[in-house]
Amino acid sequence: MWLVYSILTTLSWGFADLFYKKGNAPNDKSSHIKTVVMVGVVMGIHAFAYMIIKDVPFSLRYLIIYLPVSFMYILSMAIGYFGLRYIELSISSPVQNSSGAVTAILIYIFFTHRLSFIEISAIILITVGIVALAFFERRSGADAIPHREEDKKYRIGFLAIIFPILYCIIDGLGTFADAVYLDELSLIGEDQALLAYEFTFFIVAVIAIIYLFAKGERISFKGEKDRGLAAVFETSGQFFYVYAMAQNAIIVAPLVASYSAVAVVLSRIFLKEKLTTAQYTMIIIVMLGIGMLAVSEVL
Repeated sequence: MWLVYSILTTLSWGFADLFYKKGNAPNDKSSHIKTVVMVGVVMGIHAFAYMIIKDVPFSLRYLIIYLPVSFMYILSMAIGYFGLRYIELSISSPVQNSSGAVTAILIYIFFTHRLSFIEISAIILITVGIVALAFFERRSGADAIPHREEDKKYRIGFLAIIFPILYCIIDGLGTFADAVYLDELSLIGEDQALLAYEFTFFIVAVIAIIYLFAKGERISFKGEKDRGLAAVFETSGQFFYVYAMAQNAIIVAPLVASYSAVAVVLSRIFLKEKLTTAQYTMIIIVMLGIGMLAVSEVL
């Protein structure tokens, strides 16, 4: 079932990326904080409902045990939300989501795993496809930028590059820690990990709301349709992701990272952006890698 969970995660997070982009407000300095609030609130609602409906045993101990993983995930996502204002025409989500390959390499180095030729080939294809997509997005973005100093500062300067790099590193470490917690050492159950992460995000959202109120800002939940949909898809993906990681972390990590390819396609369809031939080619390569992982599961 790990493959099914992985595909559902990939699709969910692909749609989440789309609505993150639609909901981003470059002129609102608190845009990323409001996104954190929406995601945290939705996750909190889901966590409470899931715990009650499934009668999952949960205590503060699980929250503390899983805190390092939750912290890295939430930090990377907050950085990603903030960076959206800088990467519209320079570096897109494929750069951030190359973290999956980093995680697979870390797991391979620190733990004993045997990968088949098909699995290794699939990981290479997915990784190459994601990195190439990032390159083509970067190049097309640079070509589209007016050559004015203020545009260069915000589109291709240091800030435009540092945020997706930070996201990649921190998220890769978080996913590696997740693999250790769920798959390698089984320090916590899937249900408890899911609830710990979502409750932690909810606590962060409450803190963010208090911060906005202290600044004299208000957040209207009725007017947050795009961020709300992003939060729903984010939470759905997280639900499937935990169960996928618990079963086959070293394969799931790079597979799920391919949701950036889904996000690129969706942004072209719904945001009316265009794909180049090279981008189509890389997306096909990523999808081929996913298909090879599916074959390796059957064999």
